[in-house]
Amino acid sequence: MKILKRLFSRAFIFGLCLIVQIVWGLILVMRLSSYSIQISVALNVLSILAVLWIVKKNDNPAMKIAWIIPIMAVPLFGGLLYLLFGVKRTPNAMVKNLVDFDARRSGLLRQDETAVAEIRAMDLNIAGQTSYISNIAGFPIYKNTDAEYYSFGETAYPVMLEELRKARHFIFLEYFIVENGGMWKGILEILEQKAKEGVDVRLIYDDVGSIGALPFRYSRKIEAKGIKCIAFNPFVPFVSMIMNNRDHRKIMIIDGHTAFSGGINIADEYINEKMRFGIWKDNSIRIRGEAVWNFTVMFLQMWNSLRRTDSDFEKFRPGKWHPEEFRADGYVQPYGDSPLDAEVVGENVYLNILNQAKQYVYIFTPYLIIDNEMKTALVLAAKRGVDVRIVVPGVPDKKAVFLLTQSYYGALVDGGVKIYEYAPGFVHSKVFVCDDEVATVGTINMDYRSLYLHFECGIYLYASETVMKVKEDFMETMECSHLVTEKECRKGVVKGLFQAVMRVFAPLM
Repeated sequence: MKILKRLFSRAFIFGLCLIVQIVWGLILVMRLSSYSIQISVALNVLSILAVLWIVKKNDNPAMKIAWIIPIMAVPLFGGLLYLLFGVKRTPNAMVKNLVDFDARRSGLLRQDETAVAEIRAMDLNIAGQTSYISNIAGFPIYKNTDAEYYSFGETAYPVMLEELRKARHFIFLEYFIVENGGMWKGILEILEQKAKEGVDVRLIYDDVGSIGALPFRYSRKIEAKGIKCIAFNPFVPFVSMIMNNRDHRKIMIIDGHTAFSGGINIADEYINEKMRFGIWKDNSIRIRGEAVWNFTVMFLQMWNSLRRTDSDFEKFRPGKWHPEEFRADGYVQPYGDSPLDAEVVGENVYLNILNQAKQYVYIFTPYLIIDNEMKTALVLAAKRGVDVRIVVPGVPDKKAVFLLTQSYYGALVDGGVKIYEYAPGFVHSKVFVCDDEVATVGTINMDYRSLYLHFECGIYLYASETVMKVKEDFMETMECSHLVTEKECRKGVVKGLFQAVMRVFAPLM
């Protein structure tokens, strides 16, 4: 029965259709090239033009190399793969709508200059970081907001349910993975009840992220319950070639004054109800106050780019239903990152933290597949005397990706970076904490897909009590983690060769 279930699952059908599309395209190109020398030459010329186009593009050099090698080595096959997966394309209507709503967003998210002046008086480096997020990414920093950090999904989940039950006006959810199970059942029951009460309930889930977790056209079943639902960038067999840009965000917004984000998706493994890779170490963060507005606009921008619904975003401001003052806990700055522009906000926030660190930087990441800029920043910080520590999984969810992660150990450890493997299981958190002053908690992995291809989000914290709670989580986690030694970084010939090949294609994974 399990075999039959897998054979008829969306994930299996998705993979099969993908293989069929690639094979069909390859056979078609090879047959065309065999008809005449002229066609073969023309196809090879197109591959060369594709390489020149890649060189010209303003992309990360590692991503360019990852495509140039297969195109030049096997021109026909490499060129076909690039056309299918290498071109950054999102449905034109969605791109246009996102750009339109981004223009509107500039008038919705205004920076309070009082907060900026206060930060500038305390630390010019921090002021530079917050100004980058505000001026370039477009998301202001706020003072009248408090934050609560949860070091495991199972501690955050009951609080999520409690906050959802309090909703009176609207609930917005945006998740990469939603999976049928106990966690989703508990949330869905509340969403159904709230929809019956007249609460505006909306859900966006990523279709490919949830492909093995939800049945086909699940959004229709959810809408039948009175919940507005959109499957982001759905996969359509033999038609959809645009799969690279995924919605990797995790956002829950209640009435505009309370929001959750962090690493956890809506699936049982994230709250350790289902054990797949040992203990699942993940996190969530709840914010309450003015800063939630950044997330609300972020969600509404995405929703309205997919389904035009709202002509007035202002009606969702928290002050409309929350007249009392919010508690202030330092400075809080939720931010988003989009693959549709040339700005790698997530990576730049990380790099700024590393470049400005004075004492320490501690990092949680499930995947350590980094470009030269990130590797240089990590090592340079360590060489400056900064205590740089990275906690990665001890039990991998994907063995090939874990081997790729381990291929970076040698250069980092040699440069003075300490790497810990979480012995009890899998780390899925995406967190930086630095110098007892700043932290960022969000959805952004240290890999190419998160940094360059996905829609992502994070929360930057400064002078907040939560920063020390994040640090405490690191200290406790490192006590049950294994410190990787220089000897363990040495590779055998076969393993080293395999990892070298994987490193070339790391940007495509």
